Amino acid sequence: MIDLEVLRRVSQTLMERKAADPDQSYVSSLYQKGTEAILKKVAEEAAEVIMAAKDGDRLHLVWEVTDLWFHTLVLLAHFGLSVEDVAAEFRRREGVSGIDEKRSRLATAAEAESVVIAKGGKA
Repeated sequence: MIDLEVLRRVSQTLMERKAADPDQSYVSSLYQKGTEAILKKVAEEAAEVIMAAKDGDRLHLVWEVTDLWFHTLVLLAHFGLSVEDVAAEFRRREGVSGIDEKRSRLATAAEAESVVIAKGGKA
């Protein structure tokens, strides 16, 4: 089971790093570079997860997944979100078929698009 408390503490620290000196904080420097730099790190870490999995190196896979989760938490914090937002979504999906959940999201997206179009906006 995931220790949600450690993820909460990391999430809080990441929020606090927004105010840190970018010369003294790796995370603060990522925030300062902006969304594109953060997205690049997430993509890089995701690729490293794939490579570690293909190599079958379980320890390396754990290290890379940890890096991916960390940088994903940075991305969430960049947008003012936290591990709590993700945990709430996991709770919402718990016990729901993946197929049904996907249909629900597609229906919600289609509904939102029709509202935008009805209001004269772009879809």
